[in-house]
Amino acid sequence: MMPMAGVSGGVAAAAERVLVRHDPITGEVASRVPACGPDEAVAVADAAAAAFPAWADLGPNARRAALMRAAAQIEARAEAFVAAMMGEVGATAGWARFNVTLAASMLREAAALTTQVGGEVIPSDKPGCLAMAMREPAGIVLGIAPWNAPVILGVRAVAVPLACGNAVILKGSELCPRTHALIAEALRAAGLPEGVVGYVANRPEEAGEVVGALIDHPAVRRVNFTGSTAVGRVVAKRAAETLTPCLLELGGKAPLLVLEDADLDEAVRAAAFGAFMNQGQICMSTERIIVVDAVAEAFVARFRAKVETLAVGDPRDGRAPLGAVVDRRTVAHVGALVEAALAEGAVLVAGGPAAGVLMPAHAVDRVTPDMRLFREESFGPVVAIVRARDEAHAVALANDTDYGLSAAVFTRDTARGLRVARRIRSGICHVNGPTVHDEAQMPFGGVKASGYGRFGGRAGIDAFTELRWITIETQPGHYPI
Repeated sequence: MMPMAGVSGGVAAAAERVLVRHDPITGEVASRVPACGPDEAVAVADAAAAAFPAWADLGPNARRAALMRAAAQIEARAEAFVAAMMGEVGATAGWARFNVTLAASMLREAAALTTQVGGEVIPSDKPGCLAMAMREPAGIVLGIAPWNAPVILGVRAVAVPLACGNAVILKGSELCPRTHALIAEALRAAGLPEGVVGYVANRPEEAGEVVGALIDHPAVRRVNFTGSTAVGRVVAKRAAETLTPCLLELGGKAPLLVLEDADLDEAVRAAAFGAFMNQGQICMSTERIIVVDAVAEAFVARFRAKVETLAVGDPRDGRAPLGAVVDRRTVAHVGALVEAALAEGAVLVAGGPAAGVLMPAHAVDRVTPDMRLFREESFGPVVAIVRARDEAHAVALANDTDYGLSAAVFTRDTARGLRVARRIRSGICHVNGPTVHDEAQMPFGGVKASGYGRFGGRAGIDAFTELRWITIETQPGHYPI
């Protein structure tokens, strides 16, 4: 068993603290969980610190077996995850099931990494000196996960850190506390030792105090945060006070470039998927389609036809590809971006009024760099179509942003596509594929205001371990004094 504040065994949240999440569609109570204050959060970190040494000393195959069991436990809770995601964030069943599938894959990939936390022998100029570089667990890893892909990103926050021998604390989102608690329950059921995984839920008004108390805890030696750039800056500043390294995966304004030699039908399918999967509430979502003038009219006509097939509806009915956005603030934000762009000369290609949090897909053509829709992350069901003179102009427009997470370029000339991809300043770029693409073993992360550090594969090992230099002297030393 492990301490999960307010969820089970070890650490109980204060009785008066309860986090209630309401269904964004019906307004009914979707979940109710006990919530931590700063003192309870510190107790979770204390328990993790106590459990860390034994977990770090455990052999890699034992950790691998535990993570493989955890993957099976995630899959066994698929229906519970679907119900929780539908109720808490208005997700469709398809999106929730994909979350479960990829999260289980991430745990299995992490399990495979346990024997790859290695090192090397480095030639030394000192006679008889055996010099080694060794990777060791960092300590406690605090993972702060968001609501938009809650199972994927909640598991990602802890899987590789656990594989490396760290104890972890999952700080759940205030918008999906039950979904994130299910991850902790699955790990507990997999038999991870008591204290190795802690779970913390908190009320929104106490988020700053709770997160601050966790970051300040002396045993917390790594922080990973996935969320908005604004909050990421706050987390990074707080962590800087204790010189705690951070991995930050933040906002995005992903461009998808359509060059004049692109397969337009394929580009349309990828753009629609990238822009509107999960109602555009993905950090990699296609926010700007940058299409060269030579094919712009043809592309827009085909894209309009595609978007008109993307109906929105109550996800529990299971009849529409698009479900609810997370709250009415998203509706208001997207609506304001669209209205401002239209007032400045942009053209509405597709869209319409929202019914509560059921917001249709919006596409806005002839967006220019001076419009808010070009620059501000929407995190909702809207995409800007920007017209470029040529390839060079398209690349310049793609790079004209504070963000740099994901990007894509469509061209029938793959060598050209690679050249263009290397000129786009982003952590991820796909040639002839959508901006939304995630695999457990890939180095995932961004540049500029999209953050720094990388999840996934061996890059994750680098992020969640300390690299140490250790020597062994095999013959008597010679000293000048």
